[in-house]
Amino acid sequence: MERFALVTGAGRGIGAATACELGRRGYQVIVNYRSDEQSAATVVQRIEAAGGTARAVQADVCDPQQAERLVTGCPRLDALVCNANIPPPFAPLAGMSWEDFSGKVIGELAAVFHVTRQALTLMGAGGRIVYVSSLSSVLTRPGAIAHASAKAALDAFARHVAAEAGASGTSVNVVAPGAVRTEASASMRTPEVERALAEHSVLGRMLDPEDVAAVIGSLVDGGFGAVTGVRIPVDGGKSVMSG
Repeated sequence: MERFALVTGAGRGIGAATACELGRRGYQVIVNYRSDEQSAATVVQRIEAAGGTARAVQADVCDPQQAERLVTGCPRLDALVCNANIPPPFAPLAGMSWEDFSGKVIGELAAVFHVTRQALTLMGAGGRIVYVSSLSSVLTRPGAIAHASAKAALDAFARHVAAEAGASGTSVNVVAPGAVRTEASASMRTPEVERALAEHSVLGRMLDPEDVAAVIGSLVDGGFGAVTGVRIPVDGGKSVMSG
């Protein structure tokens, strides 16, 4: 039977790596993007070059009508990976406006709320949903109040979806990456920063998007049907080093 997976925010970084991972595992992948058509097309080409099947679909998943169009356009849906990210403002509370703070928190929740509601109408026994959160939801660092609050809200949202979807046989989990070598983090990754991050990992290195994608792929396609409502740190052992 054909299996279909939708990955939101799949044009680059963790989303792109996840789309490729699920394509490798035999899913027909819907590569969602908001504005960068060329990046999404490149992801589709990578999946097809490896023998998989994929198509790119434009939609702003924060918009309920576009989210509905995206999901209802899927022939069926076996897996949903919510990775679409709302760029956060980085500033202390005293230097942040309510508009900037609420824009990140509300945008983060809108990006999962509309898609999840639609996806659950297509999923049943064996369905898999994975949300991409962040270690920031439980850590404190300067200037990250909006980002951390949004990801903590996402974690809570996922737990409640897991509770509601369990009766139909759909599992819902969260992956919480630490520092990952992506395009989005490139401006902050000086050699000194990379060395410091590597020193705080038991693996002795920064993570790549493929590291996170492999965990998501296992949750979606592995023997994790009885695992639901959990948050899995993907941090190279930073939590161990932090005590």
